[in-house]
Formats: sequence, structure tokens, C-alpha cells
Amino acid sequence: MQERLRTRDLAFLATESASTPMHNATLEIFEPGDSGFDYDALVTLIGDRIAFVPRYRQLVQQVPGRLANPLWIDDPSFELEFHVRRSALPQPGDDSELRDLVARIVARPLDRHRPLWEVYFIEGLADGRVAVLSKSHQILVDGVETVDLGQVLLDISPEPKLTFCDDWKPTARPTGPGLVAGALAESVLHPGVALATARSTTATARRAARTYRTAVLEMAGAVAGRRPTPDSPLNACLSEQRRFVTVRTCLDDYRKVRRSHGGSVNDVILATVTGGLRDWLMTRSEGLGVRRSLRAMVPMSVIDDELEATSLGTQIAGHLVDLPIGEQSPVIRLHQVSYAFKAHRETGRAVAANRLAGIAGFAPTTFHALGSRVSAEQARKGFHLSVTNVPGPQFPLYAAGAIMKATYPVHPLLPGQALAIGVTSYNGGVHYGITADRDALPDIEVFGQCLVQALDELVEHSSNSRQRVPRGRKKSAPSPRNLGL
Repeated sequence: MQERLRTRDLAFLATESASTPMHNATLEIFEPGDSGFDYDALVTLIGDRIAFVPRYRQLVQQVPGRLANPLWIDDPSFELEFHVRRSALPQPGDDSELRDLVARIVARPLDRHRPLWEVYFIEGLADGRVAVLSKSHQILVDGVETVDLGQVLLDISPEPKLTFCDDWKPTARPTGPGLVAGALAESVLHPGVALATARSTTATARRAARTYRTAVLEMAGAVAGRRPTPDSPLNACLSEQRRFVTVRTCLDDYRKVRRSHGGSVNDVILATVTGGLRDWLMTRSEGLGVRRSLRAMVPMSVIDDELEATSLGTQIAGHLVDLPIGEQSPVIRLHQVSYAFKAHRETGRAVAANRLAGIAGFAPTTFHALGSRVSAEQARKGFHLSVTNVPGPQFPLYAAGAIMKATYPVHPLLPGQALAIGVTSYNGGVHYGITADRDALPDIEVFGQCLVQALDELVEHSSNSRQRVPRGRKKSAPSPRNLGL
């Protein structure tokens, strides 16, 4: 029996628009060295590993009359070279040109008539480097049936691991009458499926009506010369274009702050984001009262019997945090953020960072996809931005013998939210991927600079302070702490 899309996957398709494409992406930088890593090698690598993610060769098939939810079916004309594409920068391409190219690529929606993913091999970077940009639709990566393609491409050594022979052939594409007959038979044998389909169809129609009504109201306001007053600069009507900023910092700096002031590395990262937002808003002459805050959705990895388990052995839950951007002291900001997560850690549901980082394959790509799904599903709770932090392995990884030097998550923007932040720690670095609307936040690169300054400020305060230990007691070694997802 072929698998049907679930109701929440249909919600992603219904809410997607040209200004809010619902896909996740990852930008990875490689040094080929003597490995010979090029476009052909990448095509071969993906061809060897795609059998581990069979949904990447499937597309969404609608049922005539919407008698049942759409099906996942094999793409009868699947071509690997169509999905794995080649691009280049004018040599020697710098990081700014690379980010501009990434922004243009991620702004384009995926073709729904084909499997919902693309990978770009980008040449022409300075110093002989190359980049790989992968993007996958949110309905493609659910962590249960399918993980992200990026999780299965990387190896822990320059010698690629052996894979089995893949003799995949697509199953015959179902005909229209066959789809109708299957939907009717399923409704008779499983009445609950018919009820779920009716609910899905009704919910989809309602979402479409809300989207149309919102568009009409926004157009009317534009004609009248009025714009809605946003709660913050991060709330805006989105355009169809994006900006992308990358920031690389050192993991040891976060550990130093944690040792000095307590909490977790995740707390220090969120305090850094808070400080960066504060400094950036000050450059925009925004009023920052003492009580001013921005509400962030921070997806967290938990152990919870009431939530659906993923194939990675953990569940994902959304956690709302008020980032205290009105507070002047970086140390107080850190303690306020840490206190906001204290209750979560004390529940015993939090998953230790070393457990997440030890999951087979490069799991951050999948966890970022799941985090963005959670943020989208909980958008009605009302928050200004999403911040997803995922710990990765602290040793080098390789693709077809080429060492990966950096990895940056590229998160989708939610309707009305002009900023999304993804963070991945890998091999001693903490890598920020900042996605922003091109028109709403033209100065987002300044925010990237402010992040670095905010971290430097925390490190400086850690250097000037000493953690006091009562006499007669030895300082205990820090226990593993939760690091976000």
C-alpha cells in the first residue's frame, strides 16, 4: 500500500507561497585537496547513498477530486543530474558573492512536479574551495520516514564507506481511475481515513481562504498608502527575495563563558544572539527600554512519550524564550536566558548535547529540518523569530575524500517574520546561518558583525571574573548539558 501525505504535511503545502517557500537548506564548504572532489564525484556519491533516503526519488501525486490525501509515488522519469546541479562564481569568488548566490537559490520554490529537493555544486571559490548547497522541502524530511540527504553523504574518514548495490526501478505510475478506486476502497475499509481526509480538505480550504484574505487586505493597505505597524523590525510583509549571512565563531569561547558563569553552551549561544540583536537594533536607532524583549521559538530535543518519536531516537518540542534585548549587562542577559531554560533542564526530558552529537551521520541537517517544522507548526503562538541550535561532531567529516571546513544552516522564513537563525557546532567551530528578507532587512550583515561583538563582550567579562568555590569543597566537573536540539 502506497503511503499518503499526513495532514500536517498538507498544511505545509497549503501555506507555502512565492514569498514563503517551505524548504530547508544547508551550505557546506569543502577543501578538495588531492581527493578529486568535483561535480561528477558529488553525483556519484549521491547516487551511491540515495537508496538510504528512498523518498528523495518520490514525488507527490494528487488524487482526482481530492477523494483522499495525495500519495507518495516513485518518479517514473527520475534523473539524478536534474536534481544535482552545477554552478560557479567568477574566480576567485569571495564569501560575499557566495552568500548572494545562496540567497538567490534558496528564494526559489521547489518544483512540485518532481521530487522536492536540489543540490548545487558551487565552484570558483578562493583558495580552491568548493561549496555544496542542498535544499529539501519540509514535507520531505520528517525524521520518521525520511532523514535529510545531507545526513548520509558525509564520512568520518577520507576513505568513503562501502555501500550496497542499488538496482532501484520506479514502480508504475498509478492512473487516474486507479487513484480514485484506491481512495474509495480505502474509505470503505478504513472509515477513519475518510474522516481524516475530509478534515484535511476543509482545513486546507480554510488556510487558502485566510491566505487570500490577508493578501487582499495587504494590497488594499498598499493602495491607500498605509503599511501595518509591526511589533518589531523583524515583523514585516515578506518579499520573494532573501539575504543570507554567515558567521563562524570558536566553540572554546562559549565553553569559557559557560565555565565562568554556569548554564550551558546553548544558553551562551542564545545570550550571544540576544546581545547581537540589541547592538544591531541600536544601530537602527530603535528604542530599547529596560523591559524590551523579543520572543524566540527555540526547538529543543526532548524525551517525551506523548510526542511522536523520530528515527533519531528523540522528539522535538518548541520552547518559547523572551530574549532580554533591553538589558545592558551581557552577564545579566546570560543569566536571564539561562534561567528561562532552567525549568526545561530540571524536567529530566532534556537530551544531552553529547548524545545528539554522537548520532550516526551528520544529524544536524535533519535536526534543523525538524526544528523548522516545529517552528512552522507553532507559528500561531506568536513569536518574532526562530533560533535553532544543533550540536554536531567535534571532528572532521569528509565527502568523497574532501574535508568539510564549515557548515551553515539556511532556515526558511515564516509568514510575517523577516529573520530566522540556525546554529551548528562542528569541529571546534560554531557556525551561524542567518536568513533574512531582502527588502525588510537590508542591513542584516550588520547583525552578523554584532553577533561577533556580543560574543567578544561575554568572553571579556568571563576573563575578568573568577568562579568562586566554597572552602573545603572541590569544583566538580561540568556535567553534559543540553545544547539546543
